[in-house]
Amino acid sequence: MTTHSTTCVLLLTSPVGVPFAVAGAFALAGARRRRAAVAGTARPPRQRGVAPRRVRVGVGAVASSPGPPLPETGGSAPGPPEPAGAPGRTPDAASPRVLKRRTGWTAASQGLALVSPLTVLACAVALARTVTRHGPVAAYGLRADALSVWMLLTVGAVAVLACAASGPEARTARRYHALVHAFLGTLATAVLAANLGIVWIAIEATTILTAFLVGHRRTRASVEAAWKYVLICSAGIALAFLGTVLLYYAARRAGIPEASALDWPALAARAGELDPAVTRLGTGLVVLGFGAKAGLAPLHAWLPDAYGQAPAPVSALMSGVLSSVAFTALLRYKVIADAALGPGWTRTLLTATALLTLALAAALLLAQRDHQRMLAYSSMEHMSLIALGAAVGGPLAASAMLLHITGHGLAKAVAFRTAGHVLRLRGTSRIGRVRGLLAQAPGVGALFALAVLALLGLPPFGLFAAELGLVRAGFAAGMGAVMGVVLLLLLVAFAALGARAARMLLGPPPLPGPPARLPAAEAVPLAGGLVLCAALGVSTGPLTGLLTAAAAIVGGR
Repeated sequence: MTTHSTTCVLLLTSPVGVPFAVAGAFALAGARRRRAAVAGTARPPRQRGVAPRRVRVGVGAVASSPGPPLPETGGSAPGPPEPAGAPGRTPDAASPRVLKRRTGWTAASQGLALVSPLTVLACAVALARTVTRHGPVAAYGLRADALSVWMLLTVGAVAVLACAASGPEARTARRYHALVHAFLGTLATAVLAANLGIVWIAIEATTILTAFLVGHRRTRASVEAAWKYVLICSAGIALAFLGTVLLYYAARRAGIPEASALDWPALAARAGELDPAVTRLGTGLVVLGFGAKAGLAPLHAWLPDAYGQAPAPVSALMSGVLSSVAFTALLRYKVIADAALGPGWTRTLLTATALLTLALAAALLLAQRDHQRMLAYSSMEHMSLIALGAAVGGPLAASAMLLHITGHGLAKAVAFRTAGHVLRLRGTSRIGRVRGLLAQAPGVGALFALAVLALLGLPPFGLFAAELGLVRAGFAAGMGAVMGVVLLLLLVAFAALGARAARMLLGPPPLPGPPARLPAAEAVPLAGGLVLCAALGVSTGPLTGLLTAAAAIVGGR
């Protein structure tokens, strides 16, 4: 059903428009703050009869400033400067008061940071009810069907976990928040766009935005990871562009009007008229191209470096939803290819890609010594299972695949957020140097442990139900040999991830002292994400109809 009612327009445009508006607000606020800072560096005229004094502006640094002390700089009474590092005079550089003074981070800023995720989530909930009752809705080039609404729910839920109570690494610049919310807007665009060309543009835009986020810390390692990410993903996106051009060519040769030649509903309806040879080549390029963004082999080498160097909330978004959104774009092409060529071509492509990716992930997990890179290789493992679900096809495999996408996004968001806390607590991401996490920081340790259990596919979490459904569907489809190899590789990955997580969590703490506490503002959202992941493993509840309809789009009825 196509409608242009006011409610429909608001529900479709808000997930795209609100994040870009919030990104603009953060960018403007940052620009005004920079202009004020530049204006404040000019030396004021010296007042007659007032002697200049020395005021501390940072650890080990002094500056001249006449007149009375300024409240915003924490100035003290006139007197001789203290030596650098004098106790009791210079506040901790990571304290909330200093963070607020240096970055302008306030409760209002935190509230603004949650506007975009909550808007996306609320619109997704409303669209789920509309689509389930009335079918797809569209307006102004945006279209919501069951598949796009399911993905929009996942994007909104993971974004709430990533943006809620962001840690100090997210408070260093308003530019960071502008990029994050623009990134969220491009994800919503990629999910809701009806035109495959717009989908490609949105996914390319995520590469540009996340490249700056990966290199946000401006260290040598983070800049190197950003460049590696840009080069590899740009090559992949170029392949996807060629595949899209070939599909457009096939559509035009089939007599589809120019305005509808990349419109997904029109292509899906007339896929049987497309040239098989051109469609086969275009689909192969798309699988390679969008597979690179999803972290699938062979263009996967960027993933561990980017996830390991990006701030924890950004890694949560990239692993939890960026890879899944890119794979959802691939699914749109798969629907067209299956109707034009039959399911055999995409099944062969995706099965080979999934097995190669899973084998590499299992082998690299065995040799991994860094807990952030460990989570990155875990993402490769789960994306390979999602690709395998798409290869198997059918209602059960498609439902398991979509449930796996959501469960993985929630669990991985919690895992990366808690891994960020571990990095700040211990000052290292080396697994061998992290011991006794449950004893030293019970809150962080417990959340990290539960997230790892979810990623291992243990009940009652949603990944257990998804993997069980995938294996059942694979054996029912006559892919018993493939499923046997998959189960063996999963056992290797299970042992590697479980053993390394246990080394981090168990044992005595390295130094005696009171346990470190996780603030409730950060613990509650992360715990809520794990509860939701567990609830999906028990029952999909009111989302059952939406999940069934979405599975019918990508897996057949």
